[in-house]
Amino acid sequence: MGSVKKVVLAYSGGVDTSVCIPYLKKEYGVDEVIAFAADLGQGDELQSIRQKAIDAGASKSLVGDLVQPFIEDFAFPAIRANALYEGRYPLSTALARPLIAHRLVEIAREVNADAVAHGCTGKGNDQVRFDVAIGSLAPDLKVITPAREWGMSREETIAYGERFGIPAPVSKKSPYSIDLNLLGRSIEAGSLEDPMASPPEEVFEMTSSIDQSPDKPQDIEISFEAGNPVAINGERLEPVSIIRKANILAGKHGFGRIDIIENRVVGIKSREIYETPGLLLLIKAHQELESLTLSADVLRLKSQLEREWSDLIYKGLWFSPLKDALDGFFERTQAVVNGLVRVRLYKGNAIILGRGSTTNSLYMPSMATYSSDDQFDHKSAEGFIYIWGLPSRIWAATKRFQQQN
Repeated sequence: MGSVKKVVLAYSGGVDTSVCIPYLKKEYGVDEVIAFAADLGQGDELQSIRQKAIDAGASKSLVGDLVQPFIEDFAFPAIRANALYEGRYPLSTALARPLIAHRLVEIAREVNADAVAHGCTGKGNDQVRFDVAIGSLAPDLKVITPAREWGMSREETIAYGERFGIPAPVSKKSPYSIDLNLLGRSIEAGSLEDPMASPPEEVFEMTSSIDQSPDKPQDIEISFEAGNPVAINGERLEPVSIIRKANILAGKHGFGRIDIIENRVVGIKSREIYETPGLLLLIKAHQELESLTLSADVLRLKSQLEREWSDLIYKGLWFSPLKDALDGFFERTQAVVNGLVRVRLYKGNAIILGRGSTTNSLYMPSMATYSSDDQFDHKSAEGFIYIWGLPSRIWAATKRFQQQN
């Protein structure tokens, strides 16, 4: 690492990434550390984080507003893909990592850096997402991972930082590890490490408890164009605003809490708590509209590919040929996903009340009805069933013949 003189560091303002700055300079011989903090709509005071990096020894401290591309280029594709890792987690944290990695590489090119660095540990998923994304975008750049290599406990890390003027946390540290962005919150560690322990109410911020949610249900309508959410209750909103509004509406009614035993990339199981009210609501509504506008065979294949797409994103393969190919398939399917979905929010639930599409519905009332308006040819069913069941009857007859002989 002696040849590394300038490093761009993914910076969060926490103890680990703050300590990374003097550690890179002292242990790796880096001359210049440029800190980069991403604004993903998490609501942190990023200007104070910028100063914190300077105080820790960074030569420059940059803050990038990535909220709009985060929603338009990462969240919306996930909605179109109905992305749910292991059928439940809508990837709120995982979606942010390739965007941050992309910006780290851009900055490294702009300042002519030798390497990029992050503060991820060796047990989590984010190290995989950053390392793989950076390697795909810039294989010539070194990736330095101090927190994966220094082997210090949290107490030792704080003590190391104090030697270089980095103050220890002044308040009692939360026992939980929390990641936050506009799409949601992920919470782990502390008492949550016991998979039998109910998550305490204190871990939630974006969603109301069932007890505190309104006693009266709220019905809303979500409109989609080409698979993208574009309006709530008839009010057209740009992408960031529609996520914010969906968060507020769903969160108020206690919808969007997820408690799962999750299979991490590194091979271990982890108990995770997520709050993703708006994203989960929009995915559920999108799925419902697809049931009306996509044919049965497309729906079946798309559901299989959605799981594949979700696995790729969870495992850090946003910049991969398979993900690129799947994007092409999903984009083709979404041209007809136009219409609206009516949803009732009530006591932790999002109940589908109706769905409609004036231009792309494949539901034909004249075929589905049992009334006198029925136009389905019932007599044709007999011939269809004969042909449909012919392979099974031939197989059964052959099996009977073999048993008799």
